[in-house]
Amino acid sequence: MSGWGMGWFGGGGAKKKEAPKKAILDLRATLEMLNKREKHLQTQMDEQDAIARKNVSSNKNVAKAALRRKKQFEHALEQTSSQMMTVEREISSIETANINKETFVAMQNAGKAMKQIHGDLSIDKVDQTMEDLREQHAIGEEISGALTQTPIGQGVDEDELDEELQELQQEQLDEKMLKTGTVPVGDEVHRLPTAHKGEINKTPVAEEDDEEAELRKLQAEMAM
Repeated sequence: MSGWGMGWFGGGGAKKKEAPKKAILDLRATLEMLNKREKHLQTQMDEQDAIARKNVSSNKNVAKAALRRKKQFEHALEQTSSQMMTVEREISSIETANINKETFVAMQNAGKAMKQIHGDLSIDKVDQTMEDLREQHAIGEEISGALTQTPIGQGVDEDELDEELQELQQEQLDEKMLKTGTVPVGDEVHRLPTAHKGEINKTPVAEEDDEEAELRKLQAEMAM
C-alpha cells in the first residue's frame, strides 16, 4: 500500500495521471469477473433447486442434499454481490477523486494565469493611470478649444468699434438724404431744392461741353 502511495504522489506528472486510470481499469476487470461469478452461482442455485423439487417426494435425502448445496451457492452469491458493490463504490470514488483533482489543477493554472496577467499591477497603479488619463483628456480638450477659438475681435478697442459704427450710420444717413432730398435736423426735415427737369445731375463740366458743341455747330453753319 505504501509503494502505491509513493507512486501516486511522488512520481512524475504522467504517472500521476496514469495511476487513477490503471486503478479504474483493474477494478472494472474485477467487477466483470465478479459479475460472471454471480451468473454462474445463480445458475448452480437454479440447478440444485430443480433437483430438490424433482426428488422432494421420491428421494428426500437427494432433495435435502440439493437444498444444502443451494444454500452454499446462495451464501457465495451474497458475498459476490457484496464484493461487486464494494468494487463499484471504489470505481465511483476514484472517478470522483480524479475529477476533483483535475478541477483543482485547472483552478491552480487559472490562478497562475491571473497572476501572470496582472503581473506587478496594483490598485494604486491602476488609480494613478486613470488619473493620468483624465488629466491628459482635460489637456486635450483645452488644446482643442484653443485651436478652434477664433482670434478675430481679440484686443480690439471698443472706442474704435463705436467710431466705425457711427461712420456706418452717417453713410446710411447720407444715402438716405440723396434718395429723399431731405435733411433731418433734430425733429424737423428740410427738403433740398428740387432741380428743374433736364437739369438734374447737370454739372458745370457738362454745361461747358454743351456750349462747345453749340459753338462748333454755329461755326459749321457759317462756313456753309
